[in-house]
Amino acid sequence: MEEIQQYSAQILLLLFLIIVFLQSGIDKIFDWKGNVSWLKEHFAQTPLHNLVPFLLFTLLVIETIAGILCAVGLLEIVVYQKTTIAFYGSLLSCISLLMLLFGQRMAKDYEGAKNIAVYFIPAIFLLYLLQA
Repeated sequence: MEEIQQYSAQILLLLFLIIVFLQSGIDKIFDWKGNVSWLKEHFAQTPLHNLVPFLLFTLLVIETIAGILCAVGLLEIVVYQKTTIAFYGSLLSCISLLMLLFGQRMAKDYEGAKNIAVYFIPAIFLLYLLQA
């Protein structure tokens, strides 16, 4: 119980990232065609248009690995009071969000880019907490 109190902020932020990235990965898997279709239209006027399926698959892999690492990292904190795996999960989460931000900026979707920043703040804060 002491580890939960000692690492409460990290645990809550990990839960946040687990929900964000595992749900996002699951959505991409179960609605692949819908996501590709929407993104091709979203990126129609950008150099990324022909790369949409490849980039979406890359994002799917990175988001899913980030979510899994965050989940395993949460267990590692609770059981062993170690933060190594959680650190790499939060790092990969930040990289994933930067990839999304880049895409939104390329599509000139500034509102979408702003929304990604809302997710980036807790992710980068968790990374800071885990390296301290």
